[in-house]
Amino acid sequence: MTDKIKVEHLIKIFGRNPQSVLKILNSGMTKDEILEKTGHTVGVRDVSFEVGEGEVFAIMGLSGSGKSTLIRCLNLLNKPTSGKIYVDGENILEYSREQLSRFRKDKLAMVFQHFGLFTHRTVAANVEYGLEIKGVPKRERRDKALEMLAIVGLEGWEDKYPGELSGGMQQRVGLARALANNPEILLMDEPFSALDPLIRREMQLELLEIQAKFKKTIVFITHDINEAFKLGDRVAVMKDGMIEQIGTPEEILANPANDYIRDFIQDIDRTKVLQAKNIMFMPSALVFLKDGPQVASNEMKKNGISSVFVIDNRRVLQGLVTIDDTVRAVKEKKTLAEILSHDFYTTDPDTCIQELIPKATESKYPIAVVDGDNRLLGIIVRASVLSSLI
Repeated sequence: MTDKIKVEHLIKIFGRNPQSVLKILNSGMTKDEILEKTGHTVGVRDVSFEVGEGEVFAIMGLSGSGKSTLIRCLNLLNKPTSGKIYVDGENILEYSREQLSRFRKDKLAMVFQHFGLFTHRTVAANVEYGLEIKGVPKRERRDKALEMLAIVGLEGWEDKYPGELSGGMQQRVGLARALANNPEILLMDEPFSALDPLIRREMQLELLEIQAKFKKTIVFITHDINEAFKLGDRVAVMKDGMIEQIGTPEEILANPANDYIRDFIQDIDRTKVLQAKNIMFMPSALVFLKDGPQVASNEMKKNGISSVFVIDNRRVLQGLVTIDDTVRAVKEKKTLAEILSHDFYTTDPDTCIQELIPKATESKYPIAVVDGDNRLLGIIVRASVLSSLI
């Protein structure tokens, strides 16, 4: 994956003389000790990370952890005290005022927690705003606004005003406005935290659907670990201006970096985070469609199993056969194709374990994990699903 954003040793210190504090950052003093001694607040402390093109990178932390300061450094609303921020290989800290203005207009958009809508403008006019600033003709920007509103589920609301909309609908307008400019990067600062839980879940799903369609590079700020794990391809956990751990949700769950991370994840419902690909494995035996029932029977006996999946020479799943069926087929001189069963469940590798629990408890056979072309990637047995609950 190509790096879209690369941050190196970023530091942001608030106060009258932040440069004077740089010397003591490596002394081991805590954020509170530095504040007490110097009167300066360390917002971001020696942070480095990369965000791949098309990745959703979630930054999670409690209030005061530095996450919102960090995202505001990415568009230079907060000017870093030191460090480097590369976007497409260019250090944006070296941009002229004109370059920075063009960068903000063309490459990125920001979605805020409190919507930031103009109350005197209609919904469509709010969505058009960025295009209007860029000088896009009126008809063209109107068409783009209507297109984006349809994508976020607000078709027919274009002539309403923000005050006539619910909180969730207002945030959809904010998202449509951000998408209308066709930015390469979306910076989202706790965009759903002001919404009630039901609307929040709807917006999370909406964002995942939009991301599947547009493949934007997204930096998503949240204080909710469940939200971070649900939306983020990778997650950075912050504390006192520093990043404690970066990894996929599965990596963080499996290998927490320290006690702070361990405490954070202890109440996580793992079945909502872990996916089929995390617990699947390759079966000990597979049979090709061209093989006969006798070969299938021998494979099952050799591996001590009572059923086996059948694939073709491209690993496309054809079905399943049991030991009883193959023994009978040998006697009756039938081919494997004639005795194939499809009485089993399949799933894709990204399905959450929570969705697999009913299938695992009901099925007599392992669950087959397949890709979009129905190629067999692995299998999941009931014990693997149930052990993930522990």
